[in-house]
Amino acid sequence: METVTLTVDGKQVTVPASASVLEACKAAGIKIPSLCYHPELRAEGACRVCVVEIEGVRALPASCVYPVAEGMKVKTNTQRVRKARKTVVELLLANHPDDCLSCQRNLNCELQTIASDLGIREKRFPGEKKKHPLDANNPSLVRDQEKCILCGRCVRACTERQGVNIYSFANRGFDTTVVPAFNQGLDQVPCTYCGQCSSVCPTAAIVEKDDTDLVFAAINDPTKHVIVQTAPSVRVALGEALGMKPGEAVTGQMVAALRRLGFDRVFDTDFSADLTIMEEGAELIHRIQTGGVLPQITSCSPGWVNFIELLYPDLLPHLSTAKSPQQMFGAVVKTYYAEKAGIDPKDIVSVSVMPCTAKKAEAIRPEMRDSGYQDVDYVLTTRELGRMIREAGIEFAQLPAEEFDAPMGISTGAGVIFGSTGGVMEAALRTVAEVLTGKELGCIEFQAVRGLQTMREATVQVGDLPVKVAIVNTLKEARNMMERVRKGEADYHFIEIMACPGGCISGGGQPVPVNPDIRKARQAAIYECDRDAVLRKSHDNPAIKELYDTWLGKPMGEKAHHLLHTHYHPQTRG
Repeated sequence: METVTLTVDGKQVTVPASASVLEACKAAGIKIPSLCYHPELRAEGACRVCVVEIEGVRALPASCVYPVAEGMKVKTNTQRVRKARKTVVELLLANHPDDCLSCQRNLNCELQTIASDLGIREKRFPGEKKKHPLDANNPSLVRDQEKCILCGRCVRACTERQGVNIYSFANRGFDTTVVPAFNQGLDQVPCTYCGQCSSVCPTAAIVEKDDTDLVFAAINDPTKHVIVQTAPSVRVALGEALGMKPGEAVTGQMVAALRRLGFDRVFDTDFSADLTIMEEGAELIHRIQTGGVLPQITSCSPGWVNFIELLYPDLLPHLSTAKSPQQMFGAVVKTYYAEKAGIDPKDIVSVSVMPCTAKKAEAIRPEMRDSGYQDVDYVLTTRELGRMIREAGIEFAQLPAEEFDAPMGISTGAGVIFGSTGGVMEAALRTVAEVLTGKELGCIEFQAVRGLQTMREATVQVGDLPVKVAIVNTLKEARNMMERVRKGEADYHFIEIMACPGGCISGGGQPVPVNPDIRKARQAAIYECDRDAVLRKSHDNPAIKELYDTWLGKPMGEKAHHLLHTHYHPQTRG
């Protein structure tokens, strides 16, 4: 690899020749403030906050797009640089709303942090404020253009990472905005509600729709029995929302905090992840043995389901009919659990805590009422749960670990790895391999399907059958795969698709920021939870066995099909 050596603030540093000055400064241990820059998106140099002085260069270049050169001399902390950065931020603040204390991103806002770091204590320029209506007519996301600083991160995330291309710049000068086509709301365009735009937004211009007040109200209603389920990846990210380092598994403290918030029962979505494997695995075996539509594609990720319904409706027969773990849990809690606990299902309020903004839209789909009620009443993101815990004054890090409630809190390691890309595939292989062969696996860790690459494939020998699988994450890669399926070039048995990079560990509702290092830490914690589990295969879960033996019958049976399966339909928006 070709390298160059340059000097940053008097310190020599050697970096790849392809590096930017910003990356060289980082290698030298110097933090350069930036707003439009994001390590996983194409650099644009639009905000001009990251300017530096370079010997021999008259202007102050944006370090995120300026290439390094041999012998270059860079200064990052001169009076000229500080003044330029401060002026840029002051101009941004001039027409930014003055509502920091009530803003959802207060104390976790990049604009606020940089203004503080630069010593800005007053608004020097009393600029004109922008006036735009809220885009809040969809169930998942809220867009507030008055808080948009035109960094373009959402545009690039939606285009480069997801390949959905919802956002673009419109108008000029002061009137410039970032909007969907024809300035329509997200509910009127083919948005998948994946929330990756909210994950990269440096301010609160795009956030999840907040349902915390509704959940607090339900908890405080003495006539309601309020249960909560927590998704696998929440336990490895919630700590970040409460001041802990990335990658800490906080399962026990999370359960304790939920009880202190007042939930009547604290259950685990890992239970219904195990249930999903039983149904989805049985469906895959049935398709293989009867010549059904292959490849079968997972249906756990609602952002991905929205994507195929909106853009590839002709390929819907490939989608598994199994509901997501969230929705299977919702259907079972208002039927099986209600019956077992002797509670009228109309008095049950079913809450889920998810890493995903698209789950909010999934919960209100008309197909998700097989219990006779809305199966899941409210969906909270990991960020929302973090805010509820802080609002309640709970000292999270000091809580003693507690266990989930039975029976729907009993789960396996196979359920927890759903939280990472490749996890659904690995969990399914653990069960399908043993069901098809009738033999216990010697090694249950399928390393070939693990990783963070956006597309991976493997062939796994299951008895006499070589099972060919693919694992896809991000909707851009899903588009590439769908084109192959449409052309008949995807000769797989089973494909796992997750809408978000790395899967649920970096879902649109997870704590921000998210970067490659944080993603790796969360994934490592997921697999550690699996290794520490007493049971690691879905079909070994005793609570799942009891559910089938005493109530459901068999996987893919009549009762299971009614409650746990559905059919998806083409969507038309925009």
